[in-house]
Amino acid sequence: MQVMQILKGKGQSEVITVQPDTTLADVVAVLSSKRIGAVIVSTDGQDVKGILSERDVVREMARRGMSCLTLRASEVMTRDPKSCAPMDNTDVVLTRMTEGRFRHMPVMEDGKMVSLISIGDVVKARLDELHMEKEALQGMIMGN
Repeated sequence: MQVMQILKGKGQSEVITVQPDTTLADVVAVLSSKRIGAVIVSTDGQDVKGILSERDVVREMARRGMSCLTLRASEVMTRDPKSCAPMDNTDVVLTRMTEGRFRHMPVMEDGKMVSLISIGDVVKARLDELHMEKEALQGMIMGN
């Protein structure tokens, strides 16, 4: 399965971005209100400067306490996050996410972000694929 198949299944979903100078407090508010685990840091919604996740926020809170909420997204974000392309194989993407211990990945095409996928998206797609394979095998065994 390819990333583009996951994207088709998700439908058009807006990638939530924040400006590099957004405070961490405002990022936390966005994460909470949108019920998401990460935002892309971008000046124009397509050029990825970094990614900022719940884990990044928790790590900074452990280091600095509540005063970290005044920091800017650009100070806390993961710079140059790993990305994938719509034609990439999902098994490769899942392996990259697992080995890198991150849960979100920008999908890039021609140097611009077109979407964002999560490890949950990839796992769900793989489970759906396995379910279809199981049904096909059972059908062959049962003579359907």
